[in-house]
Amino acid sequence: MPVATKTSAEPSIDDGGAPASLLLIDDDPMMLESLAMALEDHGFRVLTAASGPAGLRAFREQRPDAVLTDIVMPGQDGFEIMRQVRREQPDAKVVLISGQLDRWDYRDLAEKLGADATFAKGRDIRSLVETLNRILGR
Repeated sequence: MPVATKTSAEPSIDDGGAPASLLLIDDDPMMLESLAMALEDHGFRVLTAASGPAGLRAFREQRPDAVLTDIVMPGQDGFEIMRQVRREQPDAKVVLISGQLDRWDYRDLAEKLGADATFAKGRDIRSLVETLNRILGR
């Protein structure tokens, strides 16, 4: 599946004035589109991928500032994506997202595996933006 590149009209503030780039990986097309649009509205440049393998290809090609990946996906889950991303770039910023984050085992495993943050889908977008800015040192 191709990777879509979307660019915001209003760049977020950073050292060079360029928008921060985020790779968003989610197998739910509606969630992928709505979250990408919301993040773009907050000044991020958002790359999207609808599967783990497509996301890893995009990561290798684009080297985004941060990766946001759904945890529960067929074939390759978010934990495996995070492990692979960190093998290739140990200091990569990774946020794990899920609609099932209330399950204690997901939060616990994400913490043990070293996710920079976890975030429940459907939560306030401003909280996610604040988390991303904190992780990215903005």
